[in-house]
Amino acid sequence: MKNISNSNYNRELKEYARNLRTNSTLAEVILWNKILKRKQLHGYSFLRQRPIKNFIVDFFCKDLKLIIEVDGKIHQFQKRKDEQREKELKDMGYTIIRFKNREILDNLLNVQKTLEYLVEELEKNKISKNSPLSSPQGTIEKRRKSYKNLKRQ
Repeated sequence: MKNISNSNYNRELKEYARNLRTNSTLAEVILWNKILKRKQLHGYSFLRQRPIKNFIVDFFCKDLKLIIEVDGKIHQFQKRKDEQREKELKDMGYTIIRFKNREILDNLLNVQKTLEYLVEELEKNKISKNSPLSSPQGTIEKRRKSYKNLKRQ
C-alpha cells in the first residue's frame, strides 16, 4: 500500500526521484542554483524532484503549494500526458507554472521576475485553481511577456 501524506508525498518514488536529482538537466541546475536554492525566492523553501502521488515534479514549494516544471524537448511529444498530469495536480490544489529549458538558458531574468510576481500573487491569496494563471491570457502570462525584453543574466 502506498504511503501518501505530507503534501501527497509518495515514498515509493523516492529512489527514482533521487536518480532524477542526480541527473538534472542544465536548465534545472541553473534554476535551482540561481533562483530556488537556499530560500532565494522570497524566503520560500523548494524541493527538487518531489514525488507527489504518482508524479515527480521538478520543483515544489510546500508552503505555497507551487509546482515549477522545466520542459525539455520530450514535452513536445507528450502534450496530452502533461495536460492530464497538470489537471490532476491542479485538482489536488497545486498551482503549476512551466518553463521551457530555452527560457531558463536564454533569459533567466525573465524566469526570475515571473516567479517573483507569481509568489507575490500567491502570497496575496488571489490565485485559485481556476485562476487566470491557467489561461494563456492570464495575468502571469501577460506579466511574463512584459519581461521578455529583459537581458539574460
